[in-house]
Amino acid sequence: MSKEQPIRVMIVDDHAVVRSGLATFLLAFDDLEPAAEAGSGEEAIRLCAAHDLDVVLMDLVMPDMDGVATTRAIREKYPHIQVIALTSFKEDDLVQGVLQAGAISYLLKNVTAAELAGAIRAAHAGRPTLAPEATAALIHVATQPQELDYALTSREQEVLDLMAQGLSNPEIAGKLVVSRSTIKFHVSSILSKLGVNGRTEAVAVALQKNLVT
Repeated sequence: MSKEQPIRVMIVDDHAVVRSGLATFLLAFDDLEPAAEAGSGEEAIRLCAAHDLDVVLMDLVMPDMDGVATTRAIREKYPHIQVIALTSFKEDDLVQGVLQAGAISYLLKNVTAAELAGAIRAAHAGRPTLAPEATAALIHVATQPQELDYALTSREQEVLDLMAQGLSNPEIAGKLVVSRSTIKFHVSSILSKLGVNGRTEAVAVALQKNLVT
């Protein structure tokens, strides 16, 4: 890649400090350019229309529109833009979900500067990069027996069981030692897979279909 044509990158993260740090990192490489920053999924989609972008660094757990939905929307509207999931989370359903949505790569935020730069260049060339944890997650999903009908992941099943016990999102987050945003993501996925609009209806369907004990 010549210096006259740097790879134009958009950083999507709901934390301003993370966006600032990544932008500073990109400036250290002559062939990478921080072209835009977005603090939400909705803003990211709007900026895709306003900027000539090559690669998006996508956080996954964000309020309102999460990274999976944002990735899907970007890839559908702007298929020439490659998306790299850059997150602190490595749950099976997150890895599988964002790759199915069209992300080319999945990296954890503990990645080194050189590794991230290499992944951006690879993504721009159409080559995927997966963190070892993401590869392990995909293997785990592939080797698990398929759930009947609803294809809930093991973590979604755990969350559904706790929902059926009457626990709130904060209580479930505390019990599973994950963030509330992560539980919100799982609950949203459960509602979608069960084809229901709320927690009460989800629990009712789960009991009716013997999805929980």
